[in-house]
Amino acid sequence: MALKLSFLSRLSGSSAEDALDSFDDDLAIAPPRGGEPRGKRGEAARPAPLDDDQSSGEGQLPVDVHQTANEIVIRAFVAGVRPDELTISISRDMVEIEGSRMEREQVSGPDYFTRELFWGSFTRTILLPQEVDVDAATATAKDGLLTLVLPKLDKARQTRLRVKAG
Repeated sequence: MALKLSFLSRLSGSSAEDALDSFDDDLAIAPPRGGEPRGKRGEAARPAPLDDDQSSGEGQLPVDVHQTANEIVIRAFVAGVRPDELTISISRDMVEIEGSRMEREQVSGPDYFTRELFWGSFTRTILLPQEVDVDAATATAKDGLLTLVLPKLDKARQTRLRVKAG
């Protein structure tokens, strides 16, 4: 029985006779999924429709958070959501964005070829790296992009108070 050199041995050119390549033996080529119709050149003629399991649970809203010298900026894509359908709660160290994206038309499951968009309610809680001025915060939505600008609180700033005689 001829011993098979390991991949590393073949790659490096060494001839260690005790180095077996068990990796190749463990690989099994997966057969194509049974029952799928095949089109030209062996590709699937029509992908199987995805299950409609999006109605259960809430979606997660992906966000970008960055800072400048004076503010923290949060951006999130909320395409398909009207601004009045968004609820934004801000505290000094946390932001919570809630909303709902509803499908405008109903399409039955077998009629879908691909289904990747999220429909339903979503929420996202973001812990802020620094305290912010809640009263000066702004939120704008343009072209499906929500932008929150949160001015940082300046902890180094000091104010002197005068004591009035009563």
